[in-house]
Amino acid sequence: MKAFGSCIMCLTLVLSTVSAAATTHAESGKAPAENRDGAKSAIVIEEETGKILYKKNENKELPPASMTKVMTLLLIFKALSSHQISLKDKVTVSEHAASMGGSQVFLEPGEVMTVDEMLKAITIASGNDASVAMAEHVGGSEKAFVQQMNEEAKKLGLKHTHFKNPTGLPEEGHYTTAHDMAVMARELAHYEKVFTYTSKYEDYLREDTDKKFWLVNTNKLIKTYPGADGLKTGFTNEAKYCLTATAKRNGMRVIAVVMGAPTPKERNREIAALMDEAFASYSTKQLIPKNKTVGVAEVKKGNYGKVPIVTQKNAVLLVKRGENSKGLKKKIEVNEPLRAPIKAGTVVGYYTVRKDNEVISRTPLIVKVNIKQATWWQLFKRSAGSIIKY
Repeated sequence: MKAFGSCIMCLTLVLSTVSAAATTHAESGKAPAENRDGAKSAIVIEEETGKILYKKNENKELPPASMTKVMTLLLIFKALSSHQISLKDKVTVSEHAASMGGSQVFLEPGEVMTVDEMLKAITIASGNDASVAMAEHVGGSEKAFVQQMNEEAKKLGLKHTHFKNPTGLPEEGHYTTAHDMAVMARELAHYEKVFTYTSKYEDYLREDTDKKFWLVNTNKLIKTYPGADGLKTGFTNEAKYCLTATAKRNGMRVIAVVMGAPTPKERNREIAALMDEAFASYSTKQLIPKNKTVGVAEVKKGNYGKVPIVTQKNAVLLVKRGENSKGLKKKIEVNEPLRAPIKAGTVVGYYTVRKDNEVISRTPLIVKVNIKQATWWQLFKRSAGSIIKY
């Protein structure tokens, strides 16, 4: 924490990589020039390991403004991943969605756009109207979608988060924390496709019509900070200037969250300084790639007698520059024997790395196939085979 302490305080340092942010759509208006005491809360984590590299009032409950859309996007990408929806699906804009104020792409009631186009509107222009249209498309209604948002927050173990809408427009009882935002952003980052949207600085809607609409990213760091590829800005008079930012360099992605900064310039400076310190102080080393078979586990009463165990994600070691990474103890820990039925993707163990008896890396291990309960005939043949072999 001390390594980052000087970083968060030196807000008068002008970083050459960060330009003064021009405000658009979701970010309009200026905070008083004399109110320059920095953000109310902040956090920095490394994406693959989830390790916290810096924190300041990380559990302080605050309004997130349009950073709310990180959770909105997470549910959209979960629906895409499960094939509940597709990028080519056509979404009809309701009167309610079209009535949203704040940042918007001026959707009209009855207008039809694809999910792909709606994602551009949400990720680049922070469109409240597009967010509500997608909430209705995925959840059936905005109310049902908000319920899903809160259910997902509980699944992620977020104890200081509650949503009242999918946009971040001011509403009593709508709050989160820098820590919880980082967890949501890390979960969203698992869907790599999201960065093809959030890393775009500009694009167009209705491009081949007379109502062509230019989208400009509300996150100016996309253009000015090396490696920046997301994720979501936010501003209301109550929340002030907020940003959940992501950047990737040399294979390491950093997630930084700042809430309640007095100006967009201060917000961007703090984020850039925090990420600079993270990249300067740490690096990551891949130990085992995602989907790599690390062993075979026995299954009791399953239609498979044995199944391969694979890594759910990359097994990564976070290394502080200058530290010795020798003396590591690596171990595969599986909850054997496995018992049917088991769904594909179920975590059945961990690939653990320890140093001086401290766990420094823990990667989930999963089964990749659905394991059903064996029929009596399968069990008979398996038993008979073992007897004959004996």
